[in-house]
Amino acid sequence: MDKMLYLRRAFPSLKSMASVVFPSSLSFGGVYNGPFHRPIYIFLKKLCQRSRALVGDQARASRFSCCTTSATLQPTQETPHQNLFPRLLSFSAFYHRLKRAESVLAIVLILFQSSFTLPSSTWDTWFISSAKAVLYSPDTKVPRTGELALRRAIPANANMKAIQDSLEDISYRLRIPQRKPYGTMEGDAKKALKIAMEQKESILGSLSEELKEKGSLLYASLTNGNGGLKNLIAFVKENDPDKISVALKSSLDTLAELELLQAPGLSFLLPEQYLSYPRLNGRGVVNFVIEKSDGSTFFPSAGSEPKKSATIQVVLDGYSAPLTAGNFTKLVIDGAYNGVRLKCTNQAILSDNELDNYGYSVPLEIKPSGEFEPLYKTSLSIQDGEFPVLPLSVYGAVAMAHNANSEEYSSPSQFFFYLYDKRSAGLGGLSFDEGQFSVFGYTTNGRDVLSQIKSGDFIRSAELVQGQDRLVLPEQN
Repeated sequence: MDKMLYLRRAFPSLKSMASVVFPSSLSFGGVYNGPFHRPIYIFLKKLCQRSRALVGDQARASRFSCCTTSATLQPTQETPHQNLFPRLLSFSAFYHRLKRAESVLAIVLILFQSSFTLPSSTWDTWFISSAKAVLYSPDTKVPRTGELALRRAIPANANMKAIQDSLEDISYRLRIPQRKPYGTMEGDAKKALKIAMEQKESILGSLSEELKEKGSLLYASLTNGNGGLKNLIAFVKENDPDKISVALKSSLDTLAELELLQAPGLSFLLPEQYLSYPRLNGRGVVNFVIEKSDGSTFFPSAGSEPKKSATIQVVLDGYSAPLTAGNFTKLVIDGAYNGVRLKCTNQAILSDNELDNYGYSVPLEIKPSGEFEPLYKTSLSIQDGEFPVLPLSVYGAVAMAHNANSEEYSSPSQFFFYLYDKRSAGLGGLSFDEGQFSVFGYTTNGRDVLSQIKSGDFIRSAELVQGQDRLVLPEQN
């Protein structure tokens, strides 16, 4: 039998050994990315190579001994049975040496775990399937701002999404240090312009009559405006990253406005059992005024004076979370958050009103990427390749806390601002809690205020400034 094949069959996998010796301590089997990861991997690899070499030499010596013994005895006629017992003895010795090596390897794993207290997820990274590899890759394109996450969530025309994908590829490549791929970026910009020019009728034809005039102005700005695609191509040819960045942001903002005109309401039907909940059929905007409770002030932005209060703006997304955003919108209108204290942790700022009898107990609502409608009462398995349209892994994401009685439901009123930190996330930049909460919006203005909030500070007022016309309330019996 081939020694390497035998070795693989004789040894249980490191992953299964580790799962027994080192029970997982992470919330969903996250990935450890600590400083000891690579040195341990190299040490164990060398140890296994050394073990294989010793076993191979000893096996060859055993076979040589059998051969010489057989030659000395010089049997008159060789039959299969005459060499059977020497071969079995050699095979048995080889097997027992492998079992001893396996025990040594298990002891080494235990010693390393005792010394460095690594979670079992460290070992999992060595056995990631190709289907899950993108989730652990540092190149995973997770949106880093609320604006980008919200733009991707708009259910717009397919041609507009193709333009958006090309422009976001430019944005991604613009972050590459040193020599940037300007040639590829120019190709992306030209592709976006070509789609916009060739699909004009398709893009504008999906707009209602009352929105066509505004849509035509936005289309002209996207293609020929000062911050449009033609200027973007010219700046790429000049290899000027600063001008490219400005023109790219302008083009993406115009694109998002045009996409919102194409999405007047929900692109799916809600399940009948959920029609008794408030729902938001689109976007809404809420302004929170946060006030210090200890007499201190918020750090001022450039050119402004220190103040005891600061404003945070949140955009609510009913396209992907209509029930969660609808319940929250109604709470804001009813004044449920005015005067509510805030509690701070390392990763979140929570409203301290979970005991109040406000709001509806909305089922956990998460729309997976690539799916037509949200899932209800079901969290996502990031390790199985599921990713939400509204990810939690964004600084300033806004989500509902879990219901105190069941994780299949969100809290009727308690929400939190998520303080995403890449340093405490898994490989690929994904939060260890990704896919576990109903995210329904993002902080778009005042993100710098979030880091200054302390426990005890409070929401002086919460006001819905846009989107009341998109709020649908259940009929009262």
